[in-house]
Amino acid sequence: MQLNDTFIDEINKLLPSKEAAKIIDSISSQDPVTSVRLNSFKGFKPIAELDPVPWCPYGAYLNTRPQFTFSPLFHAGSYYVQDASSMFIYHVIKNIVKTPVTYLDLCAAPGGKTTTALQALPTGSTVVANEIVPTRAQILKENVIKWGTANCMVTCDSPKTIGTLKNAFDVIAADVPCSGEGMFRKDLEAVSQWSPALVEQCATRQRQILSDVWSALKPGGVFIYSTCTYNKSENEEIVDFIINELGATVIDIPIPSSWHIHPAIERTYSCYRFMPHQTRGEGLFMCVLRKNNASYIPEHNKKKKSKNNKTTVAPNFKDWIEGDFSIINNDDNVTAVPNAIIKDSLEDCWQKLHIIKQIGVELGTLKGKKIIPSHQLAMSTHLAKDAFQCADVDYTTAIAYLRGEAITINAPLGYVLIKYENAPLGWVNNLGTRANNLYPKPWRITSTHIPLEPPELI
Repeated sequence: MQLNDTFIDEINKLLPSKEAAKIIDSISSQDPVTSVRLNSFKGFKPIAELDPVPWCPYGAYLNTRPQFTFSPLFHAGSYYVQDASSMFIYHVIKNIVKTPVTYLDLCAAPGGKTTTALQALPTGSTVVANEIVPTRAQILKENVIKWGTANCMVTCDSPKTIGTLKNAFDVIAADVPCSGEGMFRKDLEAVSQWSPALVEQCATRQRQILSDVWSALKPGGVFIYSTCTYNKSENEEIVDFIINELGATVIDIPIPSSWHIHPAIERTYSCYRFMPHQTRGEGLFMCVLRKNNASYIPEHNKKKKSKNNKTTVAPNFKDWIEGDFSIINNDDNVTAVPNAIIKDSLEDCWQKLHIIKQIGVELGTLKGKKIIPSHQLAMSTHLAKDAFQCADVDYTTAIAYLRGEAITINAPLGYVLIKYENAPLGWVNNLGTRANNLYPKPWRITSTHIPLEPPELI
């Protein structure tokens, strides 16, 4: 890879000469690292043969990069493909969040840090995953649904709109748009687009994003700021802005020296720089701050229910879901909402935000006397095990199903849950001679070059 001479000069200004030479070499001549995070909610545990990511117990490095598109378990949400450096947010959350919170992932697409947070947060926490770009918000929605937890809402709004939710969140994470220097090994377009002007443009935009959303964070709440770039303009200098202009104090997160995470540059406060010549992963910067003016004690009022929802539903819906849920019927769409989530602080979300996925699990749609189960239910970790007939299929049939093809199964007539290696993939309506495919059309595999065997993680 040929790096921009000006970028090389900037790295030489940023780091001592020997260290600068090492990182330039790692960016220009070494391959990116591939890693995955296993979905513990769906019963997937660390594989002994895989090399673990030190700061996330469910993360693992892979020796090669499989064709994930042709992995049914990938589509089932059994694991998420994520850069190891980004998994560091798991360690951060585990160290600072001890009680249920309202949590906002502000710039959340495609969903890696959101699903990591869902894995790390205490039970009873409520997560809002937001993405301002509509097409990316749909990708975020897909990945959140596949992850299968019920306590996450997906929205498509600007930081300024979210900022109108005064003191709504105990924790806000903002992996802000940046110049992308840390992704150069993965993204050649980022290399070609880079310039000092882009860095300055991104830094200006970052200050605006943070200013717009700051009022949504409770006094004493935690702000997790991150980028995937190296320069100080978008990193330490933005942290200075948060401290001095918005009002915050940096929180120190304990880390073992064996992780080789680079400290802040020319600052005494704690920041965490993942440099590819030191840590096994791509470039990342993170700093954790507490908003001034109060101690961090989450307090929540009596839970509320949205006034627009009706609770009159067909009684058999309760049999579809396991756990402590309220069943809500809204315009023939039936949703199970966890009773344990913190609803009071998010009541304004129902009125002010553009929600593309509600809190809870969409169970199905009422069409006259007919009840069509939702794909969200198929992906949910709360799906009742004996509520539906199931059909376990082989790899070839699983891929045909994920391509949207009609398949033939040996199962009773009606709605049947298709599984691969015991992992739910979605629904079919079995008519006997064939099974009508209900897998969501936008999610279907479009490639015609299908391997004969499933890709292996090991």
